Amino acid sequence: MPPADLPDSAPPLGLSYRDAGVDIDAGDALVERIKPYARRTMRPEVLAGIGGFGALVEIGKRFREPVLVAGTDGVGTKLKLAFALGRHDTIGVDLVAMSVNDILVQGAEPLFFLDYSACGKLDVDVAADVVRGIAHGCELAGCALIGGETAEMPGMYASGEYDLAGFAVGVVEKSRIVDGRSIVAGDAVLGLGSSGPHSNGYSLIRRIVADSGADLGAPFGNATLGDALLAPTRIYVKSLLALMRDTPVKGMAHITGGGIVENIPRMLPDAVQAVVERGRWTRPPIFDWLQEHGRVDDAEMHRVFNCGLGMAVVVAPEHEDRATRLLAAAGERVSRVGTIAARPDGAAPTVVV
Repeated sequence: MPPADLPDSAPPLGLSYRDAGVDIDAGDALVERIKPYARRTMRPEVLAGIGGFGALVEIGKRFREPVLVAGTDGVGTKLKLAFALGRHDTIGVDLVAMSVNDILVQGAEPLFFLDYSACGKLDVDVAADVVRGIAHGCELAGCALIGGETAEMPGMYASGEYDLAGFAVGVVEKSRIVDGRSIVAGDAVLGLGSSGPHSNGYSLIRRIVADSGADLGAPFGNATLGDALLAPTRIYVKSLLALMRDTPVKGMAHITGGGIVENIPRMLPDAVQAVVERGRWTRPPIFDWLQEHGRVDDAEMHRVFNCGLGMAVVVAPEHEDRATRLLAAAGERVSRVGTIAARPDGAAPTVVV
């Protein structure tokens, strides 16, 4: 029976947050689901992680003059491919890779990572797949997943879609910061192979796929076209940290948005240029497919995509052989892709020949 002061036809006493489109119970269920993934990434520096209002991390006693290096990034419109294919378990690796590879190039060892995810309606299974990928990326990078935020915002996103952002913090000894200042003419440029387009150029990639009418499920090599395009970004942290502990590294560039010609200059002093020789590395077939089906010219390919080079590393010529052996032993596809030269007046800081 309704209360005596309300008519039989009275509306409900009040709205709930769930009525407005936000399910707190689903959010709580997600937190419980992802805790085991996060636990596997813990480092001894973490004093308190997921569950509090903030995570506590100490720098530790290994560093005499520790410098923190921080980076943030997203995955971009590669997410649209994940939505189209219904695959969400590797996109988290991309999210981690984009930030940890960025801070790595300054010599930093990633300590911890946080993620931010926003959606219109929380799907716990999808979100758990995403976070499982994030945790796997953190394991590959050797950093701890210490927290994050999942925001359910009805009306902000299309059904079944979400957005991601990631935040990485690392530490480097002040005397061991890699800043490119010591790079001189005659130094060797080593290239580390990529797994594909990584997480850059996907607005162009999606346009090429749409214009060509390509089927993402079509066979491509040993897998499908969708597999090749969704391959997660390679994480170079452990192999390059091992190299830096053994061999002097003068500069590093993570080849992301801007491709080869706009990222390598970010590590170079003004007086030099990098001369990169196209025939010195094997370009994965997916780039040939993109160039052919999109009729993309070489200059645009080098300005948008990594074209098979996920990381560039500069070492002195006397360290080239040892660096190559160490990186290959760590599982990297490494080759001498170019040379540092004196930069003529008005010349581009990086040329691909």
